[in-house]
Amino acid sequence: MAKTRVYLDNCSLNRPYDKPLTPIIQIEVVAKTYVQQQIRAGEIELAWSFILDHEITKNPFEERKQGIIPWKLQSVAYIGPGEEVRTLALTIRKCGIKVMDALHIACAIKANCQYFLTTDKDVLKKQVKGIALLNPVDFVRKIEGEAK
Repeated sequence: MAKTRVYLDNCSLNRPYDKPLTPIIQIEVVAKTYVQQQIRAGEIELAWSFILDHEITKNPFEERKQGIIPWKLQSVAYIGPGEEVRTLALTIRKCGIKVMDALHIACAIKANCQYFLTTDKDVLKKQVKGIALLNPVDFVRKIEGEAK
């Protein structure tokens, strides 16, 4: 059976660096950290993309940048720019999703991810054919429920 493959967007990758002002942020940090532990253990596969590279490069916080960049080395798939990604992103935009988010989701689909993990509430309200958009907390609930 194929391993579960995920794509963590920039919001979820940055979540541990956010101020833990609310319980949900704290819970999301724990869930995202768990996902990363599963990636390191080889239980879950990580996909990466040119759009992640772009957003991480623009991050003004050096600590965040240096903490996130090494995760690229953990990825099993890398999606670069191309006409197929652009066309798919345009289709995804029709679901009411912003350009950058649509590019991330298009890359996740092209990388054969089953799950797109984000903490962006606007994205989580949407549905995109071919991939599940989940908060890291809901993803952990799902995979732990399937493991039983």
